[in-house]
Amino acid sequence: MKAQSKSQQRAAGAALSAKRGETKVNDLQGASKDMYDSMSEEELEEMASTEHDGLPDEVED
Repeated sequence: MKAQSKSQQRAAGAALSAKRGETKVNDLQGASKDMYDSMSEEELEEMASTEHDGLPDEVED
């Protein structure tokens, strides 16, 4: 799954960092906490590595 916005990409990167033990899980908030709980390391890696050129800052509902 590719990130649909820069903020989604950043949240995936934060969750991935926690999955790898590089940051504390307790430091996660909002979407990054949800991603940590519901996605595998592989899924997070794919989302975090999405090319960010051309992505909007946020996805509109």
